[in-house]
Amino acid sequence: MTVSKTGLFTHRDCWKHEMGPGHPECPARLDAIEDRLLVTGVADALERYEAPLASLSDIELAHDRMYVASVRGMSDRVAEEQLAGGPPYQQIDTDTSMNAHTWNAALRSAGAAIAATDAVMAGEVENAFCSVRPPGHHATRDKAMGFCFFNNVAIAAKYVLDRHHLKRVAIVDFDVHHGNGTEDILAGDDRTLMVSIFQHPFYPYSGDQNPASNMVNVPVPAYTKGMDIREIVEMMWMPRLEAFKPEMIFVSAGFDAHREDDMGQLALNEQDYAWMTQRIKDVARRFSNNRIVSCLEGGYMMGALSRSVEAHIRVLADL
Repeated sequence: MTVSKTGLFTHRDCWKHEMGPGHPECPARLDAIEDRLLVTGVADALERYEAPLASLSDIELAHDRMYVASVRGMSDRVAEEQLAGGPPYQQIDTDTSMNAHTWNAALRSAGAAIAATDAVMAGEVENAFCSVRPPGHHATRDKAMGFCFFNNVAIAAKYVLDRHHLKRVAIVDFDVHHGNGTEDILAGDDRTLMVSIFQHPFYPYSGDQNPASNMVNVPVPAYTKGMDIREIVEMMWMPRLEAFKPEMIFVSAGFDAHREDDMGQLALNEQDYAWMTQRIKDVARRFSNNRIVSCLEGGYMMGALSRSVEAHIRVLADL
């Protein structure tokens, strides 16, 4: 009996959160990924796990207690108003809203990242991909924004530091948007190193102002191509990651920098995502006992998203 190299963590609750007709961050994203992994046979090579609900004490490793309570209160209010014939959504900001299922979906998303961390730390799987929504990397310590409520990757990073007593963890974020929430939560925590690329100037219009010393932010202009991104990874990410020697690596895996994704204007393709994943694996092999937990962030064109996730997982699973 060979152990699967890669765990896949998800839960049907992640399909139930939605933000209204026509919203790009929709349940169909997870369907596209599921269908692609099934039709290509990749799903057969993965160890599948049901994501648990994260505990509030784990969420509060990265988020303010009052903020967590406010999200829960808003969720209860949406459910009550809907029962009384009111609107099914509560608007948080111009592009982010909650329905009656958002609270549970957000707890499953964070729970997936935590459970994946536990499975990887226990040696059940070498690495893991969390096919979850809502995404997380825009959620700051005390604010939901940019389709995000709880910061899945930041919660898992804090969790492995505080509960498993690792000393150094790295976060790699290749979403087209700056992971402002992850930076907000981890800036100045020298147990963490975050390396990222993101289109700039672009939402959320941050990341370029004197970041903390544990942040390697690389803003890139619109229309930057894959070969240029690869050069940035080699020149700017790799030396910092190698000097830091992370004991575990978390990935904010947003696939909206794909050239077919009109949410951004970068020009990556599946081969670029596979290449980046291999470089992350190279660091993990040298320093991290191969430990990687990757969490879905952005990616809104179903074809490009599903092919890119497939490419990412093929490298993680050595397929």
